Amino acid sequence: MKIAIVNDMPMAVEALRRALAFEPAHEVIWVASNGAEAVQRCVENTPDLILMDLIMPVMDGVEATRRIMAETPCAIVIVTVDRQQNVHRVFEAMGHGALDVVDTPAIGAGNAQEAAAPLLRKILNISWLIGDKGNRARPAPSPSRHSGSRQKLIAIGSSAGGPAALEVLLKGLPRDFSAAIVLVQHVDQVFAAGMAEWLSSASGLDVRLAQEGEQPQAGTVLLAGTNHHIRLLKNGTLAYTAEPVNEIYRPSIDVFFESVASYWNGDAVGVLLTGMGRDGAQGLKLMRQQGYLTIAQDQQSSAVYGMPKAAAAIDAAVEIRPLDKIAPRLLEIFAK
Repeated sequence: MKIAIVNDMPMAVEALRRALAFEPAHEVIWVASNGAEAVQRCVENTPDLILMDLIMPVMDGVEATRRIMAETPCAIVIVTVDRQQNVHRVFEAMGHGALDVVDTPAIGAGNAQEAAAPLLRKILNISWLIGDKGNRARPAPSPSRHSGSRQKLIAIGSSAGGPAALEVLLKGLPRDFSAAIVLVQHVDQVFAAGMAEWLSSASGLDVRLAQEGEQPQAGTVLLAGTNHHIRLLKNGTLAYTAEPVNEIYRPSIDVFFESVASYWNGDAVGVLLTGMGRDGAQGLKLMRQQGYLTIAQDQQSSAVYGMPKAAAAIDAAVEIRPLDKIAPRLLEIFAK
């Protein structure tokens, strides 16, 4: 994979070079010391992946991500040394299309290969997505939906560009919204709590991490909060599970949507937002096959038109809507 590094700290650049050296297939094709330089270098030589710092002179990583995704889109992973202080910048960059975030590998502390492993694992995941190896056949779940219940659920999946899209969608819903909401966003568990706090503050809704064994409740937005998948069980509670182990993204949107199609006892809507790859498309189709309304974000409003495009291609979405029209549609469906 052809990789670019954007970082103004020589020690961080060296740490990334050493980490990448453990995988001979990776080639660093250029290094930029600020975001403005990175934007120009992308025009001249677009890499497969950019490892993007957040805090830099001239132009920071957030603005550089926005410019690159608008002009010469490619995969971007945010690399930071202080995720707690930079949490809002992380999600702003992801809103512009960055795929993921990872800590800068440490130099000279313990086993160098172990320190490089989280970064290399994320790059492997992205290489699978770029290569479109995630389109695997899945067994259809046995229909288990029962009619007559008045419980209401909105199942939402998102990836690249998702934080900003979720902010827009949730801002369009009132605090006393009558449906429960469960979000599955591709983000590492170390950032999940910060994302829930950020979304709660930005939207005014009660957003928190989903806990093992709890039931979705109206008035609460639950965010998948670990690196395991989240499922709805037959008894209506949520559970985290390591299976299936071969899923590229953890948590997987498909896994959650499929469980809703199998076990939700009530009315539901599936919503698939911006993101790279195909996760969520098959699960959304299964929800549609069970009679649930399914909505995919349209191309024009998507930061990365990958997952919604995959859903549209297999006729998984009953409706395809601009981002700003999804919340009004949900209000229309679940009006008190």
